[in-house]
Amino acid sequence: MSFNQNAIIIEPKKTHKASVIWLHGLGADGHDFESIVPEMDLADELGIRFIFPHAPLRPVTINDGMRMRAWYDVKSPNLRDEEDTESIIESSDLINCYINAEIEAGIESKKIILAGFSQGGAITLHAGLRFPLPLAGLLALSTYLPLPHLLKNEAVAAKNIAIMMAHGISDPVIPIEQGRASCASLKTHGYSVVWHEYRMQHAVCLEEVVAIGAWIKQILD
Repeated sequence: MSFNQNAIIIEPKKTHKASVIWLHGLGADGHDFESIVPEMDLADELGIRFIFPHAPLRPVTINDGMRMRAWYDVKSPNLRDEEDTESIIESSDLINCYINAEIEAGIESKKIILAGFSQGGAITLHAGLRFPLPLAGLLALSTYLPLPHLLKNEAVAAKNIAIMMAHGISDPVIPIEQGRASCASLKTHGYSVVWHEYRMQHAVCLEEVVAIGAWIKQILD
């Protein structure tokens, strides 16, 4: 199954050996993190295909019902109020299709990283912890763990899966307390999380990009 029309894809310069599926935040699209690839200074020998899917268009309650690219609806500034369970599951199923397409293309699941920013990071954690095959790692930026009460009974990921979370200490969109609490929740469930904090708002900074590049290299090298 081809998803080329629904995603921005950057093919590796050398043999395809690994894949990174990277999900954008609310209101953005697959182009949002396209420019980050060269900034991570990853060796061509790693053979990484970067896939940046576009989220579906849907009305978003908190934005006056405007239709925009969103992995799920947000109904309140308090992200725990009326979580859009149906769309979170639906988007996670969509991302599973991207993962399975890479596996069908000959990439071992252990060479696939799922990454995401903000809403995309929430789907990364939800989908990645429930994917039935072992993934290389989960990268969750400026985000939180959705539907945490379901994790205990639904998560199938090995406890040693590589997880990196990063957050801006002045984030006005998803307060860092949400990220810290999500990191703590994951650790309570037995997962080991590499946590980074940066002096920024709801964004990505150069220092963070360098750390992401080093993390990717470490788990795929």
